[in-house]
Amino acid sequence: MLLKTCLFLLLLFCFFLHRNLASSHGFLFNGFLGTNLTLQGLATITPTGLLMLTNATKQVTGRAFHPSKFSFRNPSNGHIFSFSTTFAFGVVSIDPQLSGHGIFFVISPTEDFSCATGSQYLGLFNLSNNGSPSNHLFAVELDTILNPEFLDVNDNHVGIDIDGLRSFNSSPAGYYSDDDQLSFRNLTLRSGRMMQVWVDYDGEETRLDVTLAPVPMVKPRKPLLSSKIDLAGVLMDSMFVGFTSTNGPFLTSHYVLGWSFNVNGTAKALDYSLLPPLPAARSSSGRWKLFYILLPLASAMFAVMAIAGALLINWRKAEYAEELEEWEIDYSPHRFSYKELHRATGGFREAELLGIGGFGRVYKGVLPSSKSEIAVKRVLSSPESRQGMREFVAEVVSLGQLCHRNLVPLLGYCRRKGELLLVYRYMRNSSLDRLLHDSGKPVLGWAARMKIIKGVAAALLYLHQDWDQVVVHRDVKASNVLLDEEFNARLGDFGLARLYDHGSDLKSSRVVGTMGYLAPELARTGKSSTATDVFAFGTFVLEVVCGRRPVISGEEEQVVLVDWVVENWRKGAIAETRDTRMGEEDELEEVELVLKIGLLCSHPLPAARPSMRQTVRYLEKKEPMPELSPANMSFSVFALLHNDGFDDYLMPFPSPATASSVTSSSIE
Repeated sequence: MLLKTCLFLLLLFCFFLHRNLASSHGFLFNGFLGTNLTLQGLATITPTGLLMLTNATKQVTGRAFHPSKFSFRNPSNGHIFSFSTTFAFGVVSIDPQLSGHGIFFVISPTEDFSCATGSQYLGLFNLSNNGSPSNHLFAVELDTILNPEFLDVNDNHVGIDIDGLRSFNSSPAGYYSDDDQLSFRNLTLRSGRMMQVWVDYDGEETRLDVTLAPVPMVKPRKPLLSSKIDLAGVLMDSMFVGFTSTNGPFLTSHYVLGWSFNVNGTAKALDYSLLPPLPAARSSSGRWKLFYILLPLASAMFAVMAIAGALLINWRKAEYAEELEEWEIDYSPHRFSYKELHRATGGFREAELLGIGGFGRVYKGVLPSSKSEIAVKRVLSSPESRQGMREFVAEVVSLGQLCHRNLVPLLGYCRRKGELLLVYRYMRNSSLDRLLHDSGKPVLGWAARMKIIKGVAAALLYLHQDWDQVVVHRDVKASNVLLDEEFNARLGDFGLARLYDHGSDLKSSRVVGTMGYLAPELARTGKSSTATDVFAFGTFVLEVVCGRRPVISGEEEQVVLVDWVVENWRKGAIAETRDTRMGEEDELEEVELVLKIGLLCSHPLPAARPSMRQTVRYLEKKEPMPELSPANMSFSVFALLHNDGFDDYLMPFPSPATASSVTSSSIE
């Protein structure tokens, strides 16, 4: 009996090994049962083994990626390896004349598309980054909607996309027969039929071929698209491979039935006998017959319910009434309805409250339409602030275009009854200050802290120098650094941020901030700048390394963390200021370097502080730091703040006993 059981398990193992093969260079999935794909949005594996990217739901996105990155670049010469992929797919629409936006095969440096929008941007890009070379993204589109802004050839085409949705090369969907005339045969992508795509890149010839055919036809000899293209400037050393799909207003299900991929070789052939069946399109004729039968009954019921419905509608309109002025029409794509946010947060109930900050309460929510987790900040506005509301909303919309892996995505806003609601992507691991200072939380090791410091530095570099406008954050601190699912640092809470064009100056404004993070010159000039952000970042660095708050409460007086680190440096004990809970003695040299970078950024003189680009290079060890000694930091920051009359402006730094009630929540 035992022998029979072992033989059965061996045969079962061999079956699945044949069905789904994977290696460091490629894989073969004849159906997707038992695979470990990374699924996002509506993407799911059905019980029959189909990869379903979207179902018959409006305005949704689904993505699926292989969980491992693949090496695409030859380290010896920098050339891109040849690669090959083939997959079987099907597009099934409720109405065969109308469809979602199709299926895209994607090679991407990241799986994080939190800044991307759906619909015609396919969950890959947004209005501001579509076409940007910094995307390093390659795609083959099977597009079933005509978008004139992307110069689509029709509403049924195949295209090669580089860093954006305006195709490098495209053609109406079809294939060339293998007869002597090589005649072209049209295919309808949204027909509900199973089809197969082959994508082959020759690294030596720098040629890309894309071939399409109905299943089970053998691969046609002549490809549908053949382009001379060097992907060396597009693909990075290692990349993810996967699929994305979106639905607009039309109900469409997008399926992948099998998938094969290989680097430096030809993708293995799919076994059609092992592929799961493609669901048939549902006919609407039966529903129309039922509609005509029920129409008279529905009309009678409607007359009875009309009065009650009118009363209910009037009450609900009053309940969810919003402020909407003519100038806001330009910003409508970024505006959420109050009703949607009310439902998402369960009526802003206390159970969903994440925290209370200096600018309002923050609630967790789940959008009913997309099931996306969000955080909603309710900011009360005074009557005096209404004149600046238009300018502020314009800034919110502009900030919503920011897209960086180390920024908390600001999704949009809503206005209602004297309050402004800001909608952010929800961050699961809350704010950094809670991990640093809450004794009940696990201790972050040095590698995690270094990753966080580099992430915030990259975010500030993007805000200061790499975006279209300069964004001065004005409130860089640990409680405004959030951690996502993988503990990547995300800088958030742009409630104090101000925009201005490169090369222009900021208008004077009231000094706002938190004691310990404020640069000394703020009290004299009243002007925030990139240099004041750098000062706050330096304090943040010291806080992360030392595990201490920016203002240390002593028995007799308060001590600023910067001054405390400088004093220990003067005594030759700068490394002893690190958070000893880390316990990693072998990293002392790097710890000391980062402490000195923090001190340089926190220099009392603005001109002595580095730019964020220089700071990033110091952290990456791509550029040596300038010589720095304790004598260069002989000024007392605390004394400078008080001598400049900061007392009237500052929000005191919270004591450990009260910090939990005012620290930022999971969106800040």
